[in-house]
Amino acid sequence: MPNIKSAKKRVRVIATKTMRNKSVRSDLKTAIKKADLSLKNEPDSAAESVRFAMKKIDCAVTKGIIHKNQAARKKSKLQLKLNRAAG
Repeated sequence: MPNIKSAKKRVRVIATKTMRNKSVRSDLKTAIKKADLSLKNEPDSAAESVRFAMKKIDCAVTKGIIHKNQAARKKSKLQLKLNRAAG
């Protein structure tokens, strides 16, 4: 445990940011899993869940949780699955 006041504050701040990052990452993973599941089970109405997952991916990028190239890969993969399911 740190003794210096600023170090104690850093510990608190890091804990807060870790919780926020964990929440955003969890929401992201859940949205992607739901989109994949809807693509398998009900491909006709999967577009809405894919759109929601892409929104979560963009949100994670703006918060610095994932890199923009990783987001592009995830979005591309989802769109490809959606196009294959629709066509």
